[in-house]
Amino acid sequence: MPFNPSQLTRVQLRKNPNYQRHGRKSYAYALQKCTHSPSPLLSQSTDLKQDNIGPTLEGPFAMIDQIEQTGSQAVMRTIGKKIGGKAYSKGQTLVMRDASGKSVPVPTTDVQHDSMYLSDVGVGTPKQMLKLDFDTGSADCWVWSSELEPAVKTQGKATGHAIFDTTKSGTWKPESGSTWQIQYGDGSGASGTVGKDTLTVGGLCVENQAIETANKMSARFEQNTGDGLLGLAWGKINQVRPVQAKTPVENMISQKDIPQTAELFTAYLGSYRDKANPDHGESFYTFGYIDQDVLKASGVTEPYYCPVDDSQGFWQFSSATATVNGHIIDRSSNSAIADTGTTLALVSDDLCEQIYAAIPGAKKDKFQQGWVFPLSVPIEKLPTVQFAVGSKLFTVLGEDLQYAPTGDGFYYGGIQSRGDLPFDILGDTFLKNVYAIFDQGNKRFGCVQRIEPESKKVSSSPSGGQGTLGSSGAGLKDWFGKWLESLWKLLGFR
Repeated sequence: MPFNPSQLTRVQLRKNPNYQRHGRKSYAYALQKCTHSPSPLLSQSTDLKQDNIGPTLEGPFAMIDQIEQTGSQAVMRTIGKKIGGKAYSKGQTLVMRDASGKSVPVPTTDVQHDSMYLSDVGVGTPKQMLKLDFDTGSADCWVWSSELEPAVKTQGKATGHAIFDTTKSGTWKPESGSTWQIQYGDGSGASGTVGKDTLTVGGLCVENQAIETANKMSARFEQNTGDGLLGLAWGKINQVRPVQAKTPVENMISQKDIPQTAELFTAYLGSYRDKANPDHGESFYTFGYIDQDVLKASGVTEPYYCPVDDSQGFWQFSSATATVNGHIIDRSSNSAIADTGTTLALVSDDLCEQIYAAIPGAKKDKFQQGWVFPLSVPIEKLPTVQFAVGSKLFTVLGEDLQYAPTGDGFYYGGIQSRGDLPFDILGDTFLKNVYAIFDQGNKRFGCVQRIEPESKKVSSSPSGGQGTLGSSGAGLKDWFGKWLESLWKLLGFR
């Protein structure tokens, strides 16, 4: 339908009341999410790389190859001897090592299934309201549906789930032959059929949106608070087959639901610690416009942008530099993805070493399979960590390093190892510190450093960052020079 400016409003995110922070469980979830077993629905001709993340720190979780034997095993059970067959890898699966070193399936209770943020979205005509997880790391729009097993629906309704009933929507159109399947590294997943219907989000009505209706779900999904997922990554990783479906944002663009000058969406993620701030820890998305109130509060007139590489379907960009307490760390050719569906920030092991070396008492914890540090370390003793987005640095507050208590006098750190994944995942630990702009029309990622009330003295550049990095890190050198000059004046030197 034609673009109507009055339709553009903030899409409020609600903190999930059932969400409980747990470091190791959140790390296990990140491992699962990044380790998709090759789906039987995945086209054999796809050129997308299947990145599997294997942990490099010692601990209970590990990745092992899934080997499937064809021919011989079935025949051996029948006639008692091997007469041939082939073994092939089905990808990797996440397992736990027990006390004896044996690999066992990961219990669902050892993974953080739930989403921290959920948003009300309408599906169908009249609207059926569902609580969906907005995820920039996936590209499927799937929901709990009336096609699920009766026992699952009964249990779901008893625990507060909304279930989309296709028979009660006057605009539902089934897509004959279209199916979908999402499968994670531990073998859990969901699957079902596909139809098209109206999707209502933030005042926008997206017509003929592919809705992936679940008819099967593993226990992991049944235990979630949300009623499905709304993927905001690039459509090339959509799991509908035989023909991939357009994402909601792709349809907003093609249907001109949002202006051609702003074919984008933005994310503003609040923290539970920010209730006393002017924004009261508010969280929201916008579609088709950049919230000018946020720019004004951050002291900038426009975001800083850098190009996006969408070849893998993610919001991926160059992140070739980091700093820890002002110390510049060269990470030549490194890249990162912005992922609202991951709570932690996952970076290389060498960067983790340098970050936690700056925290008194920090250590690698084998049981937690990650970095921890004492609860007694005050926030002012935590390092200032910055990540480059393109050529600008953006700061992570010390409070966001305090991800969750481990129960034994330590915090689980908000920045952890990415294992052998070849790029960083900048999840909520990073994104809560910035206003993120996902500009699909111009294929670029925008960032604005948010300013906390107690740190308004931190100056932001007119284009949203906290220093520009040239080949020699000139922005940081300028900052250090000014700091040194101020110190000399304080000591009485002129």
